[in-house]
Amino acid sequence: MSENITNLTEATFDEVINAAAEPVVVDFWAEWCGPCKMIAPILEEIAVEQAGAVKITKLNVDENPSIAQRYGVMSIPTMLVFRDGEIDRKVVGAKGKAQLIEEFGL
Repeated sequence: MSENITNLTEATFDEVINAAAEPVVVDFWAEWCGPCKMIAPILEEIAVEQAGAVKITKLNVDENPSIAQRYGVMSIPTMLVFRDGEIDRKVVGAKGKAQLIEEFGL
């Protein structure tokens, strides 16, 4: 995990989402998920390039199943964009950088 991406857990999820001034992208992923690994470097680039404008976070669904269940995450990668503590957008599947930025509403 890089310094530009915050790793969320069941213990930190609500606090990070509700305290953020900027939009928060939560990448629901798992170690065994190939497409998740494909988008990881893209999310890293977005985190660096959009620092201050968006917060990129990751949540391992195997280690934190109750959060994935709470938001109805059925397939991964799924990325939820939170604005002011509420879900603003949902992006499912691996996509290219330009498409992710557009779908995140950045």
